[in-house]
Amino acid sequence: MTTAAARRSLAEALAGRLAEREARAIRRQVRPLAETVGTHVQLEGRRLLQCCSNDYLGLALHPAVTRAAAEAAQAHGAGAGSARLVAGTSTLHAALEDDLARLKGTEAALVFSSGYHVNAGLLPALAADGDLILSDALNHASLIDGCRLSRAAVRVYRHADVGHLEELLRNSEHFRHRFIVTESVFAMDGDLAPLAEIVATARRHDAWTVVDEAHATGVFGPTGGGLVEQLGLTDAIDVQVGTLSKALGSLGGFVAGSRELVDWLLNAARTFVYTTATPPAVVAASRTAIRVLTTEPERRARLWSNAAKLRESLQRVGFRLAAGTSPILPVLVGEAKDAVRLADAVLERGVLVPAIRPPTVQEGTARLRVTLMATHTDADVEEAAAAFAAAGQATGLLG
Repeated sequence: MTTAAARRSLAEALAGRLAEREARAIRRQVRPLAETVGTHVQLEGRRLLQCCSNDYLGLALHPAVTRAAAEAAQAHGAGAGSARLVAGTSTLHAALEDDLARLKGTEAALVFSSGYHVNAGLLPALAADGDLILSDALNHASLIDGCRLSRAAVRVYRHADVGHLEELLRNSEHFRHRFIVTESVFAMDGDLAPLAEIVATARRHDAWTVVDEAHATGVFGPTGGGLVEQLGLTDAIDVQVGTLSKALGSLGGFVAGSRELVDWLLNAARTFVYTTATPPAVVAASRTAIRVLTTEPERRARLWSNAAKLRESLQRVGFRLAAGTSPILPVLVGEAKDAVRLADAVLERGVLVPAIRPPTVQEGTARLRVTLMATHTDADVEEAAAAFAAAGQATGLLG
């Protein structure tokens, strides 16, 4: 077969796969925005109210944060130039890791290029053949991939079901080491892991805990340290994972824990060792975001207030929301096609909230994942509620 024919054959095969996804209303496409951060964005010349961002505290556009990024780029260049273990670790990186360790209440922290890099490298570095990973059924794709990349056995316990977790632990005494892996705040449902019960179970069975705080850091805790901080479990959790790309408004991921943990990962985590270091501008922005986070607690209060107001408004008009206790508001629809219809109708009314469909969520649980920001005004919240109510009526998804 010629090269050209092979290329056509591959293209045809992929076209068939795409058509199958199209028929199931789960084909994904990107929509380039003229602006991607802030309470309002630009799509094809239209100004839209954005209610789907993970920039929970609105720090991506905070003047001090953007100024720090610009000054660092001017002073240190656009990129880091090499991997962390070559010549890519600057004094900025070291200072950021100190800041993160203080925020999380741990001995040390290690910054990776993204949150996905963390989870894809962390679990294979910790768990090996002869070990067992126990993973929550609704863990993020990066955690699932980290489990798969490790050579450990993997058992999935029912979502937030400590009884099932304990049952699996009782039947796993023959494994050398056992790791319990969970998100603290689940990204698609907005509910919380029963961390205190998980910690108690881990202690009974001599297991280690890995907690991903991606959607908790900056949002929970008296200083924004996360749900682990809020529950007073800092000393009880073996490994904390976090991200710089959500409440901190930047890019990157990190691990926080003991000095020995960090030293091991910078030797053994392939996604840390074999990639270029995070750019100086991103590092400087993240450091400044942490300072803003700790000095402006009113941002967290505003975020929670906005979320509570919108949740009440959506439920009042008849929408069914997952019973989470976080600023993540999943408007449950059911079928993927219906979720797309609702998202399109909301968009027509000037509000951007894309549909979340399988395989991101389970079949029959498609939804619109609504997330507000601390910088949304009361008028913005009212506009979002009105758009959803009108869209629900127009699509027939509300009675």
